[in-house]
Amino acid sequence: MDNNINTYSSLSLAFLGDAVFSLMVREYLLTKTNSHPSKLHKLSINAVSAGAQSRAIKKILPQLTENEHDVFQRGRNAHPKHTPKNQSESDYHYATGLEALFGYLYLEKKNSRLEELFNLIIEDLEVLVSDTDIKK
Repeated sequence: MDNNINTYSSLSLAFLGDAVFSLMVREYLLTKTNSHPSKLHKLSINAVSAGAQSRAIKKILPQLTENEHDVFQRGRNAHPKHTPKNQSESDYHYATGLEALFGYLYLEKKNSRLEELFNLIIEDLEVLVSDTDIKK
């Protein structure tokens, strides 16, 4: 693996960051609920949607360092080949920026920073979990 993370495209970082963010959401949902995997899956789909990720990045933007903000902007400004039909283009671009940031932090092995940012996002997930009948 190339050790210079800056050589990876923003969309490649987003590819990895999508998995990182999804895993963090799944771990959170598993520890906060006691439900069947199909319900956990539905909750996770809502939490990792472009709309939810767009809201998440907008919430943490003021907390980002200059370097993190640059990574986010590169991801947001990347041009994917398509935008899903059920998502707004704006939400999709913001979500791609969040995913690029999470991919970047993961490759930089900044796990404590990933946790810190995810914990700022968690309040929205708390609402998602509290709005369901699958609380512990």
